[in-house]
Amino acid sequence: MQWTEKKDQNKGITAISVQGFKSLANESRIEIRPLTILAGANSSGKSSIVQPLLLMKQTLEASYDPGPLLLNGPNAKFTSVNQFISRLQKDSNCQEFSVTIENVEHDFILKNVFSLRKNQTLEIREMIVNTERGKRSLRLIPNQRSGDLKNAISKFLSTTIEWPGGLKVVGKRCFLGIDFDPLDGRSDFVLPSVPELYGVDGPSFIISETLHRMIHVPGLRDNTERVYPKTAAGPDFPGTFENYVATIISDWQEKEAGRVKLLEAMLLDLGLTGKIFAKVVNDVQIELQVGRLPKARRGGEDLVNISDVGLGVSQILPVLVSLLVAKPGQLVYLEQPELHLHPRAQYALAKILAEAAKRGVKLVVETHSALLLRMVQTLVAQRDLDPNLVKLHWFSRSDEDGTTSIHSADLSKKGAFGDCPVDFGDVELKAEGTYLDAVAGWRK
Repeated sequence: MQWTEKKDQNKGITAISVQGFKSLANESRIEIRPLTILAGANSSGKSSIVQPLLLMKQTLEASYDPGPLLLNGPNAKFTSVNQFISRLQKDSNCQEFSVTIENVEHDFILKNVFSLRKNQTLEIREMIVNTERGKRSLRLIPNQRSGDLKNAISKFLSTTIEWPGGLKVVGKRCFLGIDFDPLDGRSDFVLPSVPELYGVDGPSFIISETLHRMIHVPGLRDNTERVYPKTAAGPDFPGTFENYVATIISDWQEKEAGRVKLLEAMLLDLGLTGKIFAKVVNDVQIELQVGRLPKARRGGEDLVNISDVGLGVSQILPVLVSLLVAKPGQLVYLEQPELHLHPRAQYALAKILAEAAKRGVKLVVETHSALLLRMVQTLVAQRDLDPNLVKLHWFSRSDEDGTTSIHSADLSKKGAFGDCPVDFGDVELKAEGTYLDAVAGWRK
């Protein structure tokens, strides 16, 4: 499998920090590299670190303006703010959470603080933009006085600007922005270029574009239907990605047959099937068919509906297609990509993920697979994967108060994670030892 796109590790979001969200009571930060692995026990906080981004994604993609955050959407589903605002914060009166997004390529850090008002309305309490590694900073707050806002912007720009009218801070979905109120009919006045604040180079625009292009493959992916609706084939994928898979494959069959061959090679490497075909049923429906056996026979005619084979094929298909469709720098969030896969396939999947990372796709992989993790280590030790492309974040929760802690680690040149508390191997060794002890007991 070969890709030709040039990789760029610093494209897009390079780190996120979350505070006050579920069990992430204290500020918790993860660096995002081309292969970012989130590991840890169930309910340890792995999904909580990404869910604020998913809330922002579905807010930006909504067909109407839902306000600061759309709570119940395709990527994250809540019915109340109280379901995710942390109850574990030191200040019991604190009803807020924050999301900080870093972008090394454009040299900015943007922090949003979301607050729950007494009437249970969610609002953005403040938005802070830092550039030049914190040397310049601007804080926007609702109802900020025009004079104070002008002074803050002038200080941020390191120049004095004569504003012929008033300025105000306004909400723009999950961001804050600046609007101009002209005085004396000066409607022709244009705000000075402030690329650090707005426009195509502004943080909120860059983050919006990144989240629009973000691919989300959820852990619960319903992809075992007899037929699938036709959708757009990209380049953006609002909502969750599994909805687009059938149409993308059909589109590839017409325009990029090489992509289908790559997909079939991946499926074959996983030991699942060697043939996939998207059959257009009518103007609105597509049927996915796969080879009945791992190696296609009779010229590829031995095909069955995807719902008539094991769940492994239908569950891994959105993962594989997302890796093939993603561009360098594009963020792809994969929840449990190993779902319903045989251990042998889990082991092989790591190499497919590594190939995508090597061409610059930003993968955030939430996993419970010790075999997948071990293969990543093996690829590094075999010098087939640069350890600088990989970052492991291990999540654990305190037995005392339930707060999440994150232990982050780099891989050595030999693929070792150092002192990172990875207990996957320990569990397997303990299980093996317990079984051998039980067998030995029969000999007595």
